[in-house]
Amino acid sequence: MKEFVKKYSNVFAIFILFIVCVLVYFWGIGAYPLMDVDETRYVSIAKHMFLSKDYSTLYLNGEYFFEKPPLYFWSECLSFGFFGKINEFTARFPCALYALLLTFGVYFTGKKIVSLKFGLISALVLATSLEFTMLARYAILDIVVTSLIGLSVLSGFLTQFVQDKNKKYFWWLFYILSGLAVLAKGIPGFVIPFGVMFFVTLFNKTFKQCFRPINMIPGIILFLLIILPWHIIMLNNYDPLFFNEYIMKHHINRFLSGNEIDRTRPFYYYLVVLLWGIVPYIFPLIGAIVEKLTNWEKLDFSDLTNEQKFLWFNIIAFGFTFLFFTSSTTKLITYILPAYMFLAYIFGYIAVGYICENKFEKSINIASYILGGLFLIVSIAALFIGYFLPEEIYSAIYCAKWLVITLLFLTAVSILFFTIKKKHVCVFATYVAFISLFSAFCSKPFYNIDYSFGQNDLIEFARQEKELKHDIYVVNNGRKYSVLYYGENVHYVKMDNVLFDSSNKIFNLNSTAIIKKKDYKKLSKKYKLNIIKKGKKYILVKFISVK
Repeated sequence: MKEFVKKYSNVFAIFILFIVCVLVYFWGIGAYPLMDVDETRYVSIAKHMFLSKDYSTLYLNGEYFFEKPPLYFWSECLSFGFFGKINEFTARFPCALYALLLTFGVYFTGKKIVSLKFGLISALVLATSLEFTMLARYAILDIVVTSLIGLSVLSGFLTQFVQDKNKKYFWWLFYILSGLAVLAKGIPGFVIPFGVMFFVTLFNKTFKQCFRPINMIPGIILFLLIILPWHIIMLNNYDPLFFNEYIMKHHINRFLSGNEIDRTRPFYYYLVVLLWGIVPYIFPLIGAIVEKLTNWEKLDFSDLTNEQKFLWFNIIAFGFTFLFFTSSTTKLITYILPAYMFLAYIFGYIAVGYICENKFEKSINIASYILGGLFLIVSIAALFIGYFLPEEIYSAIYCAKWLVITLLFLTAVSILFFTIKKKHVCVFATYVAFISLFSAFCSKPFYNIDYSFGQNDLIEFARQEKELKHDIYVVNNGRKYSVLYYGENVHYVKMDNVLFDSSNKIFNLNSTAIIKKKDYKKLSKKYKLNIIKKGKKYILVKFISVK
């Protein structure tokens, strides 16, 4: 049996990786509604593009949307067309597919440069890192640009290892994928790949290779052919609005200042994000790094193996990516996503040493005891959570309580048991299985918990008014795009603009509106309101007259 597995090791590795990817990326992604704010906003834009057949200009509720380039929205339209419907599954499918492509890119590159075990373990680490897993099931463009940046950098890395006659093809692929990354999210799409390869080739003493005409000239032409047509069309049709909004406001100013979207964060922000984002691998990763630093040896870069070179490439790439996003004044949780591929390779190196050569055994075993003990404590404490939480919150999370408790308890017992028995491969497999099962079977209840605090009201009201073919006004909730996606003829107004005249931008009498419960008292002092339906956080009302 061992000989059979060894003979077809690549087939078994691909099969294992595919099963994990199905669980973490695809399983049940159509079983729960789209989430405010970003999912409903971006899918609403893609939905309009698909139905209008205008594939160049982005619109959000009838207004120009110049924040993002179009590649994500084209991908959504392809999904809608391929499956013949617009729903939660077809909206999330492209992002899951991009994540799948990057995961297999990590596997095949790691296998090519180092070994099959290294490629497989690194790919599994990426697929089961908590933040990457979460966002791969989320219909937003960050996973698209992350996958394209990652694949571009992998192509760049391969130029340092393949035969000279093949280098040009990987350089051209590097430029193509970077161009597509620009069409996915603008500036980061070329800054990260080009910045990483700048420092990697300096480190590897191959910097001149970047400027060989056979590598650079066709690459630049391909890059420009990808990014220029759409940008030129937009500038010709909408200048100076497009220039001011897309280039200045949402690229230059957003990087230099957090005021554009009110997302100014401290410099250490992404350190905190990564602490939970790479769960469950954060404890063994920190333990192994601490062990390595306490046994520091003088570095010798004169005769590095391919494995050592590749490790340093990823350390350099992680450092550059982390510093690039940290230097930006505007910081969002999703921005740091491109760093996870490099972390996956770094931990893949550690995990292979732990599994195959008993390296880092002490530190990773301690980390496993900590993680297993923590999961065990949380699972037991969760049994009594109903005594400490308000009834409203407890009733919302009850649907996920026993599933999460069971998963945490079984994971804790497995980690502790396999660590004691020194079954290193089983310890790692338990980490992978935990996130795979958590992603596949806990995503829906956790989403539903979030929806229960208000978004369910918006979806229900929007669907009801769409069926009745009514216009619907959303008061003081301009970013609640679930009303736009699940409804029709939606108008967003501010509290101070709730007036009655012939304007299309503000109410007429007998208009149906969604208001927050906390705003009802204030509005009822000025207007006679008829309550149509009450939700947990919102009320559907009809404006009858001015008092």
